[in-house]
Amino acid sequence: MMWGWGGFGWSEMLLIALLMAIFWGGLAALVVLAISSSSRSRSGQSGGASTHRALEILKERYVRGEITKEEYDQIRRDIAD
Repeated sequence: MMWGWGGFGWSEMLLIALLMAIFWGGLAALVVLAISSSSRSRSGQSGGASTHRALEILKERYVRGEITKEEYDQIRRDIAD
């Protein structure tokens, strides 16, 4: 006599459920890792570019006389940190 669904016993059904949970959990973990590594690489690239652009703007403001040397130095230190 067969018990369970499709000839599988309870132990086989539990094993299949466990394997499905491992599969879907692993797939979800891979998606999360891919998204986080993608966002980290983008933020790392844009961070350097935005800092460079901020320093360019700062230099332009100093050359035009909009800020003093002391203000320039302080803001430059703030941007570098």
